[in-house]
Amino acid sequence: MALTGENGAGKSTLSKIIGGLITPTTGTMAYQGRPYSPANRKAAEKLGVRMVMQELNLLNTLSVAENLFIDQLPSWAGWINKKRLREMARPVMAMVGLQTIDPDTLVGELGMGHQQMIEIARNLIGESRILILDEPTAMLTSREVELLFNQIRVFKQRGVSLIYISHRLDELAMIADDVTVLRDGHLVCTENINRYSGDQLVSLMVGRDLESTLDVSGRRQGKPILKVENFKRGKIIKDISFTLHRGEILGISGLVGSGRTELLRAIFGADPVDSGKLSAGDPLQSARVRSPADAIAHGIALVTEDRKGEGLLLPQSVAANISLGNSDKMSRFSVVNSHQEQQLAQKQINSLGIRTAGSGQSVESLSGGNQQKVLIGRWLERNCDVILFDEPTRGIDVGAKRDIYLLLNELTQNGKGLVVVSSDLRELMLICDRIAVLSAGKLVDTYTRGAWTQDQILAAAFSGYQQSERINDTQEATGDTIL
Repeated sequence: MALTGENGAGKSTLSKIIGGLITPTTGTMAYQGRPYSPANRKAAEKLGVRMVMQELNLLNTLSVAENLFIDQLPSWAGWINKKRLREMARPVMAMVGLQTIDPDTLVGELGMGHQQMIEIARNLIGESRILILDEPTAMLTSREVELLFNQIRVFKQRGVSLIYISHRLDELAMIADDVTVLRDGHLVCTENINRYSGDQLVSLMVGRDLESTLDVSGRRQGKPILKVENFKRGKIIKDISFTLHRGEILGISGLVGSGRTELLRAIFGADPVDSGKLSAGDPLQSARVRSPADAIAHGIALVTEDRKGEGLLLPQSVAANISLGNSDKMSRFSVVNSHQEQQLAQKQINSLGIRTAGSGQSVESLSGGNQQKVLIGRWLERNCDVILFDEPTRGIDVGAKRDIYLLLNELTQNGKGLVVVSSDLRELMLICDRIAVLSAGKLVDTYTRGAWTQDQILAAAFSGYQQSERINDTQEATGDTIL
């Protein structure tokens, strides 16, 4: 059963009621012919109802294996049996394509894509009768998605029922039998999914037709505004160089673990580099960036992929979050001017169309799309010339995605230079002027609009790993070791 709709339509809330995380105000549920009202998540799981939530629920200071079996750690005399724990973890990790990762690796050392797969794997353990997947592929590339789909097919063959929440309509068509559409908390329809095209589902979700193309004719590329030369960081970033121009969107494509997020963090000064040179500004000047504060001083901003963990203060208000990057304008002698803070927030609320009850509303109560707009609004007020976007539409519905695309397009027309990392290749092909492809930490190719194909980009994304496999095969055949 595919469950879809815009952000705020009620998909996650409904799923959390089924999964025992929220108690409904009114109404009843029946499960296997009997009344069903789980008191909490554990009670639902005991009955075989499991849920993989959109928000990751992992402990970064524990290992992958410990996160997978946190409720059933093998032990003897009060000591964890690490060997047994690793043995238990490996087949579970292999189900979602993580067999190359050491089970003892700390989760906090992994990227968001790998963490998403661990969250999914944890909920594949044990007996499931109903499995709820809330935006499970938001951070996954095509290879990881296929691994997940294969596992879902296995579950279906075992008689497990699945509720699959996603905004990626092509995925729904591939895997779902029926579709339920919600809009503004109301049920629109429940039908066989083959009765609807993608455009028809979008219309049901948003109540209006959306254009499937983006007019980029108004873009005028100008002078170079950012230059990255020979960036290196261990085995993650390997001698990467590129130039970004005013009025341009440069997309960064690649598989999970290819170094995309690490590259943006290095440019922003969040992670150190072993070597390399950065130039920024118009005209370009050498920029010494050792921290995010240095990057901001040089006009570089980063919209992080983990907006809830790294980008926003969720319990705080919209006004507080937007003013967070503009404290020098909002405060005097370390005291925030609340009136100026409210004015600044209202300006971005009006400009970006943020759907909120007011600037005092907490950010955690907003939909994913509106949370993303709050984060973007912070940097727009800062007026940085270079903005790095890491998965800007992660967990956002089709209507909000369209709003983000139009905003990015408008930023380029105003002379901004944008670097966009996305796991959705079609998204990059829609919005970008050029797409650079990373594979195993290297920039292997760059394609320009009109001269790329999806097959070319995918082949480039796999090329670095195929080369590594050939080297390993050669080593095994000859007995040679490369240090």
